[in-house]
Amino acid sequence: MHKKLFSLTATTLAASLVLAFPVHAAKPATGPTVEEAPLRGHMAFLSSDLMEGRGTGQRGGDLTVAYLEAAAIAAGLKPANGNSYRQAVKIAGVKASPTDSTVAIDIGGKPQAFAFGKDWVWGPGDAKAVHAMDAEMVFVGYGISAPEEGWNDYKGQDVKGKIVVMMVNDPMPTAAEPARFNGKGLTYYGRWTYKFEEAARQGAAGVLLIHTDASASYGWSVVQNSWMAERFQLAQGTLGAPMEGWMTEDVARTIFKAAGKDLDSLRAAAEKKDFQAVPLGIKIKGEMKAAVRNIEQFNVAGVIPGTDPKLKDEVVIYSAHWDHLGKQGTGDDTIYNGAVDNASGTAGLLAMAQAASRQPAKRSQMFLWVAAEEQGLLGSAAYASSPLWPVAKTAAALNLDSLNWIGAARDIGTKGSERTELGAMAEATAKAMGLSVSKPTPDLAGGYFRSDHFSFAKAGVPAFSISGGTDYIKDPEAAKAKQKTYAPRYHQVKDEYDPSWDLSGMVQQAQFTLNLGRMIANSSKMPAWKPGDAFGKVRAAAK
Repeated sequence: MHKKLFSLTATTLAASLVLAFPVHAAKPATGPTVEEAPLRGHMAFLSSDLMEGRGTGQRGGDLTVAYLEAAAIAAGLKPANGNSYRQAVKIAGVKASPTDSTVAIDIGGKPQAFAFGKDWVWGPGDAKAVHAMDAEMVFVGYGISAPEEGWNDYKGQDVKGKIVVMMVNDPMPTAAEPARFNGKGLTYYGRWTYKFEEAARQGAAGVLLIHTDASASYGWSVVQNSWMAERFQLAQGTLGAPMEGWMTEDVARTIFKAAGKDLDSLRAAAEKKDFQAVPLGIKIKGEMKAAVRNIEQFNVAGVIPGTDPKLKDEVVIYSAHWDHLGKQGTGDDTIYNGAVDNASGTAGLLAMAQAASRQPAKRSQMFLWVAAEEQGLLGSAAYASSPLWPVAKTAAALNLDSLNWIGAARDIGTKGSERTELGAMAEATAKAMGLSVSKPTPDLAGGYFRSDHFSFAKAGVPAFSISGGTDYIKDPEAAKAKQKTYAPRYHQVKDEYDPSWDLSGMVQQAQFTLNLGRMIANSSKMPAWKPGDAFGKVRAAAK
């Protein structure tokens, strides 16, 4: 909904509301108890029109940071960044300028009339506004370099200064190797984000992904909507290749046919370890332009110091992203309130912090609200590259994204925990609460790589996201029907808070997360990755 905003400063606005939920002195006998009232109050306000959808680079985002900062103080947290609760995240906003660009796929000296948006999309991966392109195109199969799988699609081919063309996902399992690349489940090597990262590491001038509905798990319209609007990327640290983008399968077939190649035959060849990258004899030429702006957003972080003289130097992190899609478009309603995604997780963390501050644990506990998750996990990635606490002394990271707004359940979701000793700890925590852990299913869409915990996992920290259960206690059939009503509201203006919601499921999810975090914080040792896990190797290398 769109309503007139009152003229209030962000700090005054934040402080006036968070003081409604003061820290109480009483200590629960059985451990900190997450209360519904602060969770509900914070969620209702964070998803109100006053916060304008908490958009990256928008006023609503600035208001949200001020609110969280004041709420962290009210909850009794200590600043995590010296004397500040804020960690700056430098972000570049990038929007391709196709009408000002001359870049094109050149076949036999003739630029092809492939339309931006309809046929292909592109933009800079390094936050630079102008690039002069004159680069050969090379098909590199899946674009994967995975030593532990004995796989390297770049072997024997120097792609520096070239445009690599590749498929998304990762190689399919075979009868001889049913477990390769996690069998039916998707590994990080299959995510488009990895493809861009590896192409940049190889020194490529650009990377174009071949889109199909089946391989991407979404239609071309999703790619169009994302790449024709302003996109955001980190403006510091490891940046991407000069050109990043996608092409439709029809365009790919046209290009490969013009190169005298058969796309399907090359796809089949790319399923084998002995695949060799194939130069296409076709170039991308011209000038690629984009509008680039630099903005500063903030992660917000507060700490409850540990009580043990030695273990207090180690930390357990609880995270949630505070951002949503902000204000967009025209019409009667331009505010994407993001009540479930992710005012719920943001509020859950605030309620957890208020409870945890009454009864500290042996290890320190950090409550971290990260920016720009909707733009590609940017806030958590920025934290992982410049951590406020040493990564080697970070025991675990537990993430909350979109809490259970349906009602209390008999189970809890812990997908991803099985990669580490957190899996057993999660089961013990669930059992102590009278819950069961939801049955694991193959991660076909790579969900483990799409939430903020993944930024920590990449840095070697045992991490996963806690999801709500689905075995609902109250009127299961009605609850499941209610659950299905959220899909049409996801990332739409209709994701709004309803005061009639039963928040028992949200409280349950937050309480489980806090209980698990305290088990980790009070344990004699930090949890480890399972032997052979790729992210465990990162942890081991850092020691």
